[in-house]
Amino acid sequence: QLQASGGGLVQAGGSLRLSCAVSGGTFSGYAVGWFRQAPGKEREFVGARARSGGHLYYGDSVKGRFAIPRDNAKNTVYLQMSSLKPEDTAVYYCASSRTVITSQIRNPGAYAYWGQGTQVTVSS
Repeated sequence: QLQASGGGLVQAGGSLRLSCAVSGGTFSGYAVGWFRQAPGKEREFVGARARSGGHLYYGDSVKGRFAIPRDNAKNTVYLQMSSLKPEDTAVYYCASSRTVITSQIRNPGAYAYWGQGTQVTVSS
């Protein structure tokens, strides 16, 4: 079970760190992805850590501003967001998959497990 947390209200230019914790298991052998969905829009790929080797992938709109560190001891993957913009406002979800392949890592349909989502609001 995935638990996403850490959302909130932040001013443009600020930073926020989201957490995705797994209960009853570990992320070992799983890819972990972050997605977001704004009202009236489709779910958008934000970034992911691949299951093999931990290679990182980012969506074009967040590249250079967001990072995905992890803490294996805490079974937690983070989404570190900086230089936030009002257009980053959305509900953010973490997801995991044991089977997703690199070519599908940006596809939300490739992930079997989802957290409940956490709201991020960036004010201008």
